Amino acid sequence: MAKAPSLISNNVAVIGLGRFGGAVAETLVRLGHDVLGIDEDAEVVQSWADRLTHVVQADTTSSDTLRRLGVRDFDRAVVGIGSDIEASVLTVLALSELGVNDIWAKALSEKHGRILERTGAHHVVFPEVAMGQRVAHLVTGKMMDFIEFDDGFAIVKTRAPREAEGRTLADCALRSKYGVTIVGVKRPKTDFAYARPETAVQQGDLLIVCGPTKTVEAFAAVT
Repeated sequence: MAKAPSLISNNVAVIGLGRFGGAVAETLVRLGHDVLGIDEDAEVVQSWADRLTHVVQADTTSSDTLRRLGVRDFDRAVVGIGSDIEASVLTVLALSELGVNDIWAKALSEKHGRILERTGAHHVVFPEVAMGQRVAHLVTGKMMDFIEFDDGFAIVKTRAPREAEGRTLADCALRSKYGVTIVGVKRPKTDFAYARPETAVQQGDLLIVCGPTKTVEAFAAVT
């Protein structure tokens, strides 16, 4: 008799193996997690057969179906169903009825996201919106990378401002002048260095900066 997955193990159920769900599943496998992939499309399931720990074809809108697949033994589930909003919502509801402790769900709109939260999703993500915002920040060339959190806090990688070149972080006082925290400095062809007051900034250095979103946006604009 097969042993049921442990709730404290690395098992994750990923439902909907489209571009978003497939990327999540593939990355989880690469990180060493056991992944149960579920999709209603037989061709999609076949394409993932050799890449995931387990993959099955099923209609996930029924809690009975998910129970038969053993999904209630998984502590985490990701719902990556895309265009079928009804299936997305019903799948989250079914997972919630099974008592899955950590449910992540993709939303297509704010309204969709609110419905997902009300039907049991613990985390709602808006991948298209998040990527659109990230690209908008990167396309100007001011930032090398941008990550924003839900509470208006962001971490960015940006070029060091000219005023800091040849000076230490203590001397140029970027934190007091711009209200940002310098987390680290990355110099070409050298290892990442955590920022210290005595850290010197050279031309071409990249800074890892965090703070309120509008504050780090303003800081990046001066570089």
